[in-house]
Amino acid sequence: MLPRLTIRNHTLEPIIQGGMGVGISLPSLATAVARENGTGIISSALLHEITTKKYGTNISAHDAMFEEVSEARYNAPRSGAIGTNIMVYAVRDYESSVRGSVNAGADLIISGAGLPIALPKIVGKADIALVPIVSSLRALKIIYKKWMSKANSYREIDAVVLEGRRAGGHLGFKVDEITNESNKLENLFDPIKDFAMKNGDFPVIVAGGIYTHADILYWLNRGADGVQMGTRFLATEESTANATFKNAVIRCTKDDIIISHHKTNPPGSPSGMLFRIIKQSPMFQAGANRKPLCTKGAVLQKDSDGKYTKCNA
Repeated sequence: MLPRLTIRNHTLEPIIQGGMGVGISLPSLATAVARENGTGIISSALLHEITTKKYGTNISAHDAMFEEVSEARYNAPRSGAIGTNIMVYAVRDYESSVRGSVNAGADLIISGAGLPIALPKIVGKADIALVPIVSSLRALKIIYKKWMSKANSYREIDAVVLEGRRAGGHLGFKVDEITNESNKLENLFDPIKDFAMKNGDFPVIVAGGIYTHADILYWLNRGADGVQMGTRFLATEESTANATFKNAVIRCTKDDIIISHHKTNPPGSPSGMLFRIIKQSPMFQAGANRKPLCTKGAVLQKDSDGKYTKCNA
């Protein structure tokens, strides 16, 4: 038996399923994890496009999140937690995705790919756990200070996910920082844990390179309250990744895992952030031999005219 993880009103297995987009962390996977008393996560990345295809009618970002969380909650009514992962960089749909999560009764919102400064104000007085993702003590201190201000109604952090340099997906480091010894999860952890214990003793959940039972025990014994795991769930039956991607995961070697960036190893993420991926994945292969092109607009930023046309890749 692993020690339990308590986040706000929920006591759970200390395993959070990562929010993998696009179209991987959906209700089927989140429900399966929650049924085992873990925390199942639904990713907001392009969720409105996925649900539009699913239902055959145009679905807004709010309604997409509401429908998918509701489906997962219905299929795991008395089990673990159902939460959402919402990228700050997805500015256009961020607030709508947050409100959809709240209105559907999600248990928690995990938010990263930027600093989720506005999250408490959007959520208001809703009884939902708020969990930022950070990769440095500096980022955590900024979030804590902003959330505990009068403007955010002195909202406390319910838990934090600390992602080290071995995490999948978006990485919170600059290109020339990713190999720094100081950015190893082991070196980031102690200052973060110390800060958390001195400021409300909120749980610290570690992420990045955690794959086996031994990995979980290692971090729990080091003082982590829980772990977040993405790749572990990526090729499961319940994952909605396509067969090509699942096979790439199963067959991959260490040399197949790369860091994509629009300047050093294109195509990169439209957010402009570093992105760890398997080079045989369909997404990377489709974009590797062409000029980066934003066709979905999921993380477009406002241009000088206030229109969402700017792509950081």
